Amino acid sequence: MNYIASSGLLFKDGKKRIDYILVYRKSNIQYDKRNTFEKNLRAEGLMLEKEPAVANPDIMFIKIHIPWDTLCKYAERLNIRMPFRKKSYYTDQRSKSMGRVQKYFRRIKKWMSQNPMVLDKSAFPDLEESDCYTGPFSRARIHHFIINNKDTFFSNATRSRIVYHMLQHTKYENGISKVGICKLINNGSYIAAFPPHEGAYKSSQPIKTHGPQNNRHLLYERWARWGMWYKHQPLDLIRLYFGEKIGLYFAWLGWYTGMLIPAAIVGLCVFFYGILTMNASQVSQEICKATEVFMCPLCDKNCSLQRLNDSCIYAKVTYLFDNGGTVFFAIFMAIWATVFLEFWKRRRSTLTYTWDLIEWEEEEETLRPQFEAKYYKMERVNPISGKPEPHQPSSDKVTRLLVSISGIFFMISLVITAVFAVVVYRLIVMEQFASFKWNFIKQHWQFATSAAAVCINFVIIMALNLAYEKIAYLLTNLEYPRTESEWENSFALKMFLFQFVNLNSSIFYIAFFLGRFVGHPGKYNKLFNRWRLEECHPSGCLIDLCLQMGVIMFLKQIWNNFMELGYPLIQNWWSRHKIKRGIQDASIPQWENDWNLQPMNIHGLMDEYLEMVLQFGFTTIFVAAFPLAPLLALLNNIIEIRLDAYKFVTQWRRPLPARATDIGIWYGILEGIGILAVITNAFVIAITSDYIPRFVYEYKYGPCANHFEYSESCLTGYVNNSLSFFDLSELGMGKSGYCRYRDYRGPPWSSKPYEFTLQYWHILAARLAFIIVFEHLVFGIKSFIAYLIPDVPKNLYDRIRREKYLVQEMMYEAELEHLQQQRRKSGHPVHHEWP
Repeated sequence: MNYIASSGLLFKDGKKRIDYILVYRKSNIQYDKRNTFEKNLRAEGLMLEKEPAVANPDIMFIKIHIPWDTLCKYAERLNIRMPFRKKSYYTDQRSKSMGRVQKYFRRIKKWMSQNPMVLDKSAFPDLEESDCYTGPFSRARIHHFIINNKDTFFSNATRSRIVYHMLQHTKYENGISKVGICKLINNGSYIAAFPPHEGAYKSSQPIKTHGPQNNRHLLYERWARWGMWYKHQPLDLIRLYFGEKIGLYFAWLGWYTGMLIPAAIVGLCVFFYGILTMNASQVSQEICKATEVFMCPLCDKNCSLQRLNDSCIYAKVTYLFDNGGTVFFAIFMAIWATVFLEFWKRRRSTLTYTWDLIEWEEEEETLRPQFEAKYYKMERVNPISGKPEPHQPSSDKVTRLLVSISGIFFMISLVITAVFAVVVYRLIVMEQFASFKWNFIKQHWQFATSAAAVCINFVIIMALNLAYEKIAYLLTNLEYPRTESEWENSFALKMFLFQFVNLNSSIFYIAFFLGRFVGHPGKYNKLFNRWRLEECHPSGCLIDLCLQMGVIMFLKQIWNNFMELGYPLIQNWWSRHKIKRGIQDASIPQWENDWNLQPMNIHGLMDEYLEMVLQFGFTTIFVAAFPLAPLLALLNNIIEIRLDAYKFVTQWRRPLPARATDIGIWYGILEGIGILAVITNAFVIAITSDYIPRFVYEYKYGPCANHFEYSESCLTGYVNNSLSFFDLSELGMGKSGYCRYRDYRGPPWSSKPYEFTLQYWHILAARLAFIIVFEHLVFGIKSFIAYLIPDVPKNLYDRIRREKYLVQEMMYEAELEHLQQQRRKSGHPVHHEWP
């Protein structure tokens, strides 16, 4: 209570703490609804006190305090679990033997230096584990519960949740649907409702010598500061201050970041393996030495014959991402995704046990005001509450879903149109770059074309994302979801589909369509009979895919970080600037400082999860083409954790401490991405990279054909074998001789010139076989690993069952002891069993 008093979070009498804040404008004319609502709140047992704003006389704050009796009444009504008895741990012979093993490990740890990543527990005096059993609160059995101090028995988060429940279920007018603070905010009666922060997040006195001023100050010093980037997160304190829902988000983000470490290390090893063996690569050597091999012009007008060795650098760079470790890394990442999700389920079960959410069930949600207003004439009895409520007919629901799905397909077609426009741009501009004045661009016109197209594509992606959010919002509202959770799930799924297709459509084009349908010299396929389709670089299309992924991933992370932190910082700075201009030497109370902060996003944690899930897709789906993706994701997430922490602690109003037991719809989306990643990586290795053509050449057409041995010499002659011949005299340009192009077609002197050779069909069959074998193998390994890893650890499962049994026994003993004490006081004989 000391920090509450020092922060000014009390009523004017200096005794009653502020649990919630309502804000309205005096100029608003809907005072009848407010008066009725506030009168009903007082009738429910809440205490209210009004105070005008210091900086703006039109703003009025209503401070809400919930007394002890009202707290107890609603804690019992909401079945809130509270501590009632110290834990007595049950141990069997196995756990005793494990205890001996743990003692040896503890001795070893003493010899080792302290892990710098672990938080100093002495800095968190309030985070000592509660060794108490919990049970649903009951006023009749209040003597069972450990109540050392009525002011701190219910945490701030619990008090805020109870007040919010009362605000949501209090009427403001006569009528069934005229209930709840959310509707009053929607109609403008109030402009905000939020729990206050626990004081300032900074202190003039150092925390090491004077300790934390409040939990917000402690979170800032030990979590949100950038200097704490290498430390573990204080999840228990995050849960205590922000609630379980936000605590689970940061737990998931921390778990995901930690699991990226082995993926980043393996990706780096694959990349460095490419660096170390790059000069020894037979393919790169042959390309770099091919001074007398001329490649056919890659465009019609301004391109000339190009020596093959001019692409030496591109061949070496391609080898960094397309080497012997590519297949291994693709399999590793597919297994990694499964292990990540399976172990997250175990981590989640541990957290739900630690945070006492095992038996928590979400209360029946209230209907959305829009749903009630639309379907108030059609009622049906709710099977859970037994009360009549508005009902949406099935025919109306199906019709609206079909319209929404049509809108989704329209937006996806718009994405494809945008990608097609970028493709046309590439076809037009490559001729211009090939005849550019600057020699560097003229020599590297393909790279310049790809780089310019990537940047333009990124601008289109970000522009379309803004439109998608509004359209997804309209389509979701068109469906009229029944509850807020249904609305959030529907909106999240649409946003994911839109942004996933928007981000990855151009990557899919480069991976699976670029250079696949160009034809051959003398008979090129042209778009609209005008623009010749773009070919891959003589070293392959993989370098274009790596460039596309790297640029989009890097630029999008920078943009997201700016919008998450830079934009709120600018808004809050402007709010403080206006306050300083409007008042002179005035002390602004904590609730007004909170009012001047930015409210949490109306979509809650949707934007945070969406950003990370899209990043998970980048990290897994095309990882065979870009093994550095896990490293970039790891570096971004280390920043992301502290950036989100800083934003929650310093830039946003305190959100309602909501409860949750999992990450919701996002887990299913992550599983879907894991399945898609296996399929796309199989196609990238088989189609985009040259792994299969090299494999077929080694064992069928190379010097090691029909021999069970492997060395770099087995690829001798591969480059010459992979290039076909074309007679330049057929172009009618006065040139003679032969040029080469990437394909497996017959030479002009064969009986079937420019037809696909037998080797082409062998490679095609090998590609299809590889896709089938790879997918079945990886899916089999994923399913086997998922089967081996239980969702709940065995020791935790036994502990939960044991504690349920002990709780029942202790409740029985406590009740019996209470009855015996009453009998002694009344002079009745004492029985040692139930009367």
